[in-house]
Amino acid sequence: MTALHTIWLMTRMRLTRQRNMVFNNLFRFKKKKPRDTSGGKRSSLWVLTAVMVLFMSFSFVSVSNNVVLNMQCQLVPASECRFIDAHGEHHTELHVAEEELATAPFAPALMNGLTMELTMLLLIAVLMPLGSRELAQPDWDLEWLVTMPVKRSTLLWGRVLERSASNVAGWFALVSAYSVIAWHSGYAWSALPIALLAAAVLLPLASMLHTLADTGLRMWLPAAQLRNMQAITGLVNLPLIYFVMALGMPQANAFAMDWARASPSWLRWTPPGMVLQAIQAQDATQLAASVALLLAQVMPLMWGGMALLRHQLRHGVVNSGSRESVRTSTRTTLPSAAPRGMATLLSTVLSPIKRRELRLLSRDRNFLFQTLLLPIIIVGSQMMFNGKLNSLAELGDHHLVAAAIAFGIGVYVLMLSAFQTLNNEGQVLWLMYTVPRSLESVLKEKAQLWGGLTMVYPAVVLGITAWYTTDFDWSMLVLVLTVFIGIPIYSMIAVSLGVFACDPLAVDARTRVRPTYVYLYMLLASFYTWSIYSNVWSQKLVVMVLVASMALALWQKARDALPYLLDPAAAPPARVSAADGLIAATAFFILQGLALLIIGKSDLRAMTFAFGIAGVVIYLLMRFVYWRNKAAGVPVIVRGMHAGVSLRSAAVAAAAACVVGVLYLTLMQHTALWVELMKDGPKLVGARGWVLALAVVAAPLCEEFIFRGLIYGGLRRSMAAPQAMLMSAAIFAVVHPPASMLPVFVLGLCTAWAYERSKTLLAPMLVHAAYNAVILSLQFWW
Repeated sequence: MTALHTIWLMTRMRLTRQRNMVFNNLFRFKKKKPRDTSGGKRSSLWVLTAVMVLFMSFSFVSVSNNVVLNMQCQLVPASECRFIDAHGEHHTELHVAEEELATAPFAPALMNGLTMELTMLLLIAVLMPLGSRELAQPDWDLEWLVTMPVKRSTLLWGRVLERSASNVAGWFALVSAYSVIAWHSGYAWSALPIALLAAAVLLPLASMLHTLADTGLRMWLPAAQLRNMQAITGLVNLPLIYFVMALGMPQANAFAMDWARASPSWLRWTPPGMVLQAIQAQDATQLAASVALLLAQVMPLMWGGMALLRHQLRHGVVNSGSRESVRTSTRTTLPSAAPRGMATLLSTVLSPIKRRELRLLSRDRNFLFQTLLLPIIIVGSQMMFNGKLNSLAELGDHHLVAAAIAFGIGVYVLMLSAFQTLNNEGQVLWLMYTVPRSLESVLKEKAQLWGGLTMVYPAVVLGITAWYTTDFDWSMLVLVLTVFIGIPIYSMIAVSLGVFACDPLAVDARTRVRPTYVYLYMLLASFYTWSIYSNVWSQKLVVMVLVASMALALWQKARDALPYLLDPAAAPPARVSAADGLIAATAFFILQGLALLIIGKSDLRAMTFAFGIAGVVIYLLMRFVYWRNKAAGVPVIVRGMHAGVSLRSAAVAAAAACVVGVLYLTLMQHTALWVELMKDGPKLVGARGWVLALAVVAAPLCEEFIFRGLIYGGLRRSMAAPQAMLMSAAIFAVVHPPASMLPVFVLGLCTAWAYERSKTLLAPMLVHAAYNAVILSLQFWW
C-alpha cells in the first residue's frame, strides 16, 4: 500500500471505531437479538445525547460570540459600546460592538486578545484528549500496527492525522471560535467552511503534541510518573477552560480581561494568530502572505515533531519488554504504633468493602487527584475567573454563594468518585457476583462511604463561612441543612446513574462510562442548586422531596439492572416502578398545561376538562405501555377486590383524614392566611358543580392511579410499607399548594394505608373523594 492509502485506512479505522462505540451505546437494541426469556436491552439514549450535543454546540458558539464582543468593548479604546448613564452607572451595549465589528477590520488590541484565546483553545485541544485516557495504558493498536508491512514513519504520520480527525474537543473549540470570528469578519454563511479549514490546519499540531506526550514519553517514563503527568494535565486543563469561559461571561471579569489586554503582539505571529490574520485579510496579497507564513510555521513544526517521535521510538514501541515499572527498596522498617492504631480504628469503624475502597484510592494517584483535588480546582477556577468572590473572607458576607460552593464541591466529588463505583472494578466486576453478598449491599456501602467522605468538603467551606461571619441568623441554619441533606441524596443518585453509565464489557476504558449520564447527573444537581438560592421554604421542601424520590426511583431501577450487567442481551423483566410514577406525574401536569393552552381559558370548567383529559390520557398510555411490555404489578381498580376489606379500610382511612382536615381548617380560621384563602370563596360558590366534579370525581380517579398505584406501588417493592407510605405521601403533598401540604400529607398516608390493606385502587379513591367532599362542604358552609 502507498503511504497515503495507509494513512487513509488508519483514519477510517479510528473514525469507524468512534462511530461504532457511539452507535452501540445509542442504538444497541437494533443490533442485539433479545432472548426468549427477556425483552432485550433497549436504549433511547440517543434522544438525550442529541439534545446534549445541540446544547453543547449552542453553548460553544454563544461563549465564543460573547468573547469577541466583550473584547471589542473592553480592549478597544475607541469602542462606543460602553457608556455611563445619568445616575453614574456603567453599562455595556453588545449590539453596538457587533455593529462596530461589521463596519471595520479588527483593531490590533482585539487581534491580540483573540490570539491569546485561540492559543489557549489549541492548548486545550492538546490537553483534553491527553487527559481522557490512561497514559500508562499500553498503546495496543500501535503495537499491533507495527507488525504490518508498512514503514514506521508512515504509521506515525497516520497516528497523528487520525487523532487530528477524531479530536472531538478540538473540533468543537476551534470551529466555534473561528466560525464566530469569520462571521464578524463579513464572511456570513461561508464562516463555517472557513472555520473547518482553520481547524484542519491547526489540529495536526495539537495531535503531534498529544502523540509526543502519550506515545513518546511512555518509552522514557515509568508508569507511576506517567500517572503523575496525567494528574498535572488535569490540573492545568480545567483552569484554561474556565479562563476562556470567563472571557465570554456577560460581565467579563477584569482579571481575565487584563490578561487579554496584556497579551503580547508577537503572539499574533504564531499559527493560531496567522489563521486569524488570514481570516482578517483585506485583499488577496495579505491573504497569500498570511497563508504562506502559516504553512512555513506548521510544516517545520510537524516535521520536527515527527523527527523527535521517530527518535523516541527508535528502539521499538514497547518499553523494555515490560508495561509497568516499580521501585523496590532494600530497607525494611517495622510499622509504627500510629499506623497500627489507625488500622485498628479503621477496621473497627469501617467494613472490609469500605477499607478496600480507601486502599484503592490511596494507590491510584490519578483517581486520588480526580476525586480529592479536581473538585476544588473546578470550583476555585469558577470563583476566580467569574469574579464571584475575591477572597475567602467574603464567604462570611455571601452565605448563599458559600452554600452553593459547598454543595457544588460535594457534587463534583461524588461525580468523580461514587459515579465510578462499578467502573473502577474494571474487568474483575464478575468477582462481585461470586461473593456471598448481594451487589446491591456492596453498592450501598460504597454510597455511604463516598457520601461520608464528601461531607468533609462542605463542612470545611461552611466552617470557613462561619468563621468570617459576624451576624448569624436562622437562614444560615436552613442553608446548612439544605446542603447536608442534599449530599447523601446525590450520593445515591451518583451510584445509581453510575450503574446505567457503566459498561463493564467495554474493551476501551474510556467507553466504560457513558458521558450522557454524567450530563444528566449535573442537570439534576443544578436543579437542587436552584433550591439553595430560593428564599421560599416551600420551594426548598418541594425540591428536596422530589430529588429524594428521584434518588429512590433511580436506585430501584439500578437494583433491577444489577443482575444483568454482564449480559448484553438480557434485561430485567418489566415491572411497575417508582420512576414510572414520577414520569407519569410529570407528564400529567404538563398535559394539563397544554390542555388549558388549547382551550384558551383558565376558569374552573376549563381546569376540570384539562384535568380529566390529562388523567385519561396518562391512564390509557401507561396501561398500553404495561400491556405491551407485559409488566407485573400493574395497579387495578376493582379486579380481585375483597369488598368487605376494601370498604372497611376506606371507611377508617376516610374518617382519620377528614378529622385531621377539619381540625386543620378550624385552626386556620384563627390565622391571617385564612383571609387570603377566603378571597377565592365566591368563585368556588359560583361554580360548585365544576368544583365538586374536579375534586370529588376527577382528582381521586387520576391522582390515586399515579400516586398510590404507581409511585407507592413502585416504592413498596424496595422498602417496607411505613417508609413507602411516608415517601409517597410526601410526594403527594409537595405537588399541592403550601397552605394545604400538612392535611394532604395525612391524606396521602391514609390513602396509602387503604391501598396497602385492599390491594386495589377503589379504597384509596373512596377515601380521597370523601375527604375532598367534606373539606369543600365546610368551605362552602363557612
